[in-house]
Amino acid sequence: MSDNKATNITFHAGNVTREERAQFLKQQGLTIWFTGLSASGKSTVAVALEQHLLHLGVAAYRLDGDNIRFGLNKNLGFSEADRNENIRRIGEVAKLFADSCQIALTSFISPYKADRQQARELHEKEGLKFIEVYIDAPLEVVEKRDPKGLYKKARAGEIKDFTGISAPYEAPEKPEIHIRTDENSVEDSVRIITEYLQKEECYIPNTLKRTSTTHNSLPSINASIVRCHASGTNFS
Repeated sequence: MSDNKATNITFHAGNVTREERAQFLKQQGLTIWFTGLSASGKSTVAVALEQHLLHLGVAAYRLDGDNIRFGLNKNLGFSEADRNENIRRIGEVAKLFADSCQIALTSFISPYKADRQQARELHEKEGLKFIEVYIDAPLEVVEKRDPKGLYKKARAGEIKDFTGISAPYEAPEKPEIHIRTDENSVEDSVRIITEYLQKEECYIPNTLKRTSTTHNSLPSINASIVRCHASGTNFS
């Protein structure tokens, strides 16, 4: 599905540069790509992180694996080809959000390494940061959670091509962040990610880095004083 069938088209560049937009918004865009088995906690952590970042004045937007299939990807099933196209489209959408200087949070199983690598390269080609977050939990743990009853149906043969049961999941080998949700709470997971963002100065525009020697006036995250807005949320 990814073959380019469009003809007689020309890319129309605008007059506003990414650098100008970043300076105006006081942040640069990037994509945080959550990957993991169903019920591992991807969406739960992404929801909490989105709220947390917005409370800190950092613009973020969440793209959810189920939600996107109600609209943009409603014509895709769960065959390998459709899964590939699903992730290809989301990689493109996430890139647009990142290019607009927002933080895109994508929570998709995205089971294939090649598809995740394609999304990464799409960002890197445009000079955009791509942070892979592996939300990890053992199969027996996610089956026990099973909030949608999907694993039970998959074990009963009622769902074909179900990741982790009848379809493969290729775990990341070198993700930027690896979180075990059977060992870390939602609050801990959000803290781990925000500490990484702070350490790497991920969302601070280069123009501000050059003109300031302190972070006091920047929308950075001081993990030592942050009160995580995800408290009270549990994995399900």
